[in-house]
Amino acid sequence: MNWRVYGLPLTITAVLLLLLWLLAPMLTPFLVAAALAYFTDPVVEKLQSWKWPRTLAVLTMLLLIVLVFVLFILLVVPLLQHEIRLIVQRLPAALASLEQVLLPWLIEQTGRTDVSFDLTYLRSLLAEHIPQSGTIIARTLATIGSSGLAIFAFIANLLLIPVIFFYLLRDWPLVKRRAAELAPARWRERFTPLLAQCDEALAAFVRGQILVMLALATYYTVGLMIVGLDVALLVGVLTGLASFIPYLGFSLGLLLAVIAALLQFADPMMAVWVVAVFVGGQVLEGVVLQPLLLGDRIGLHPVAVIFAVLAGGQLFGFTGVLLALPAAAVALVLLRHGLVRYRESPFFLGASRSDIT
Repeated sequence: MNWRVYGLPLTITAVLLLLLWLLAPMLTPFLVAAALAYFTDPVVEKLQSWKWPRTLAVLTMLLLIVLVFVLFILLVVPLLQHEIRLIVQRLPAALASLEQVLLPWLIEQTGRTDVSFDLTYLRSLLAEHIPQSGTIIARTLATIGSSGLAIFAFIANLLLIPVIFFYLLRDWPLVKRRAAELAPARWRERFTPLLAQCDEALAAFVRGQILVMLALATYYTVGLMIVGLDVALLVGVLTGLASFIPYLGFSLGLLLAVIAALLQFADPMMAVWVVAVFVGGQVLEGVVLQPLLLGDRIGLHPVAVIFAVLAGGQLFGFTGVLLALPAAAVALVLLRHGLVRYRESPFFLGASRSDIT
């Protein structure tokens, strides 16, 4: 009896996890499509409430996602190419400033006269390659394209995502109903509310996180523009989007912005203003945006957040880093439910089953 109650479900779960691990290389388009279907299903249901046929609503959502993706590529790639060219063109002037300003300052502060930098070779190398800097992205894409099998697999997965997304989202109510029917009848009364809580926590977290990302991208872009940074738009948008991964967005954005400021301005004080913008962004995120837009939807301690991100990266790579916090939000709901059951158990109360019954 114990095997049927506990052993069989655990064995099935272990087999499913093993299959997921073995099939991981081919599961990416399915997982991406399933995630998109999960998060866009409420929008489709809203359109259905306006008397839209579900197929038409799904097609509209698919076209909207494809349009956003295409616009993102068309806008970001030229911008990225322009910013890279701008930064590379400023490197010689920055090196000259390093020799003329930073080196004398180091000598004055340390009192050592033997401090020196031989930047002649680096300057000549940059002068040789700067005229070709405008084709950096094109050359990178060409290099990727030279690996025929890899680029074919990438394109195939990219084309599979909208197809899988369409069929999954169209049949999403059926998928949910069939998945619920797989659970034993005696478990449904207990687990249906629990799954609803997980769904609510996950959806609320993702919606709030998207709003936080957009708000931070706007703040950093405007703040760096006020400072006068030429690459403010690129750095601000990248910082806001990368803020989905805790602490990575802030660290990466700060590093890029400080380097860009040192390259653009001869005055190191401008880098201090850049740091001030990012410190203000951290305060804004921690004091205003997260409490207002996320609230207690996760409730994870900062140490637990860091652990979840590192554990996700260690187990599943970059995909694990991206999914760490959503998975932690669901795990927290399950943990709270488990703690409630534990505190109601005879083991915690110190009574036997006969005393409880």
